[in-house]
Amino acid sequence: MKTSSWISVAVVISASALLLTGCSGSSSGGTKASTRACVILPDSASSPRWENGDRPALTKAFTDAGFTADVQNAQGDTNKYAAIADQELTKGCGVMILVDYNGAAVAVTQKAQKQGIPVIAYDRPITTGPTTAPKMLADYYVSFDNTKVGGLEGQSIVDGLKAENKDPAKAVVVYMGGDPTDGNAKLFHDGAAAVMSAAGIKPAAEPTGVWDGDKTATNFEQALTSLGGKVDAVWVANDTNAAGVITVLDKNGLKVPVSGQDASTAGLQNVLLGKQTATVYKPFKLEASAASKLAIQLLKGKKPGAATTLYGKPFIAVTPILITADKVEQVVTAGDAKATDICTTNVAAMCKKYGVS
Repeated sequence: MKTSSWISVAVVISASALLLTGCSGSSSGGTKASTRACVILPDSASSPRWENGDRPALTKAFTDAGFTADVQNAQGDTNKYAAIADQELTKGCGVMILVDYNGAAVAVTQKAQKQGIPVIAYDRPITTGPTTAPKMLADYYVSFDNTKVGGLEGQSIVDGLKAENKDPAKAVVVYMGGDPTDGNAKLFHDGAAAVMSAAGIKPAAEPTGVWDGDKTATNFEQALTSLGGKVDAVWVANDTNAAGVITVLDKNGLKVPVSGQDASTAGLQNVLLGKQTATVYKPFKLEASAASKLAIQLLKGKKPGAATTLYGKPFIAVTPILITADKVEQVVTAGDAKATDICTTNVAAMCKKYGVS
């Protein structure tokens, strides 16, 4: 079992948690609202992590600490997002943890803050203003180092091209990003672009980004056609979108370096099969732990700070990990994927080769 990287990340998060400095403040007077943590997740389509990972991790953290967790999912609907927020605020919230969806969290954040409820932007920033100088609205931001996530993706493309003895500066690389309304999409893109451009890569095509595997497949197929069927690598922002790209590559008999993130079951399978060069593993349990520890301090009436800031607000960053085929077992060992799910009939031989069990 490969645990060294996992332990090192856990140490980083533990250190970050210790950097939170709490000074006692006035609580909500022991009211029912002060015991409730209100959470809104964005959807189920962009990644399986929200329902399979974040929901149970956050719920357990709050209930174990003696608080009530009201965790709901907007299911990719901004109107539903607003309705959930109104319901939660009516019942009362001591703190809100919001994963933004297409800007829906902006109005919710402002409404909560008017009621004196602190807001934690979780995983995705909640910002206003131009993308060149965004302003964070939430009181705190807990996420992965998303520029680093993009950098790891970009490096996997550079390394993949070099492994095939292709000059990155001459390679035909397509960029398939995430939805530009998601603040993290820009961080992923910029982190990846910085690494790839340093290696001489320029995008041969770059369709408008989305968080949708089927739409990504359509957009990539159109880009591939415009390039006369020629492509040497594809930078893709996450595993779900990568799966869409891979269906098009498979249809055209192509296998090129492809990036991704989330260490989803499908992503890990594609990595083992050699259809995806790597995936960036973001241990959501550590992100959930960092957010819940912060929220619990706020529920207890404390006003914590953080060692670093982003967009002008306290920022707690979680470190991502690049997972290649020989490191897939690390995700299984950490409990964030099941070998029985990954090692299906067509992947079993590769699981055996790389010790995934």
